Amino acid sequence: MTLFGYARVSTTDQDFGIQEAALRAAGCQTIRSEKTSGTERGARTELQILLDFLPAGDTLVVRRIDRLTKSMTDLQDIVHELKGRGAH
Repeated sequence: MTLFGYARVSTTDQDFGIQEAALRAAGCQTIRSEKTSGTERGARTELQILLDFLPAGDTLVVRRIDRLTKSMTDLQDIVHELKGRGAH
């Protein structure tokens, strides 16, 4: 099992430092980061790369759930997509 991290900030003046440190501490070897709003999934290209790539048995890790998405519907879609491919 491999852990893949995802870090996101909303504005260009924010940085990923705290999120990336927490993801590394959790054991993530690969971390994808982006500066974009969490409200529109289409704008989160790094997240989509992870979702497209993540193989069965591997795990997507985020520091906080609001870094993954701002919408319960989007969260459900992401979870269903991961489960459908056997990822966590």
